[in-house]
Amino acid sequence: MIYLAQTDTTVGFLSTDKEALAKAKGRSKAQPFIMVCDSFKKQKALVRTPKRFRSLVRRAKKTTFIYPNDKAVRVSKDQLHNRLLKRFDYLYSTSANRHQESFDIKFATSVADVVVLDGRDLVPKSASKMIKLGKKVRKMIR
Repeated sequence: MIYLAQTDTTVGFLSTDKEALAKAKGRSKAQPFIMVCDSFKKQKALVRTPKRFRSLVRRAKKTTFIYPNDKAVRVSKDQLHNRLLKRFDYLYSTSANRHQESFDIKFATSVADVVVLDGRDLVPKSASKMIKLGKKVRKMIR
């Protein structure tokens, strides 16, 4: 099941099945996806945040962190988006476009099994910031 929704950052595809997302976008299955959840309790079940970065992770907005176990996780703080997320432990997330192309509403609605409308329009915005965390250092990816 692929959901099309306005996420906390941009219009995105969300699913529990990352292979379905890769096939829909036409990208490699080996390329990792962002995992998005609605609470730090759920995030804690997925990754361990290095102690020196816990405050940074909690305070960050619209930021995806890549953890030492190579999982990319973002905790959404958007109440409208969290209405969908709270039904799942986490969802794989990606932008709602073909791989390496810009957003096309016709393509996005044709690929999605469910279109989630929450009162906002489906408007492409900037992607989340991405920071890779090591045990002692952090590196800005985008």
